[in-house]
Amino acid sequence: MNRRITGVAAIAIAALAAAGPAAAQQPVARAAAVQSANPTRWVVDPVHSQVEFGIRHLLGRVRGSFTRWYALIETRDRDWTRGAVNVQVRTASINTGNGYRDTDLRSPRFLSTDSFPVMTFRSTSIASRDSTVEIGGILTLKGRSHPVVLKGNFHGIGKDLEGKERIAFDASTVVDRRDYGIRWNQLLEGSNTIGDDVEITVALEAVRAN
Repeated sequence: MNRRITGVAAIAIAALAAAGPAAAQQPVARAAAVQSANPTRWVVDPVHSQVEFGIRHLLGRVRGSFTRWYALIETRDRDWTRGAVNVQVRTASINTGNGYRDTDLRSPRFLSTDSFPVMTFRSTSIASRDSTVEIGGILTLKGRSHPVVLKGNFHGIGKDLEGKERIAFDASTVVDRRDYGIRWNQLLEGSNTIGDDVEITVALEAVRAN
């Protein structure tokens, strides 16, 4: 069954990509916000979740992650498409496996983590078809906000070994870092050493909190 939510209301925390599929494949539009007086909240388990990225360097690719972040999923009953996904990331927690590079990435040339300590994503729509998902939202980085759409897979809702309910999905998007004021580059034989497109992947597994 095809489902789509548009205009989802933001929850209290700040949050963490738009053309949809062809008209024949559009999910059915549904109510905008979480209308339940007591919406179900799912707190993300960071041990089993990741916020990762990748970017071209010369002919290869550098990959990394953020180690300090918080996320919350809010649903109406068990229907997560009638809810919101919000992620807040501490930019200084960037980790590419190289201390010198990570220090450079925290500098004003890139993330300016002292001035902009938090990157957020706030969902505005969730569309689900079978096991696939599209999550539209606003990504804010270095004080600049742009709409993005994350596309990926919804893994369902189930119970863990302790009987607690869990929900999980993973989704990715590609953004142009220049849209967020990250423009530093260096020419080598007429070509930029660093790519402009950054792939962001979010894999969340969350535990029901109420």
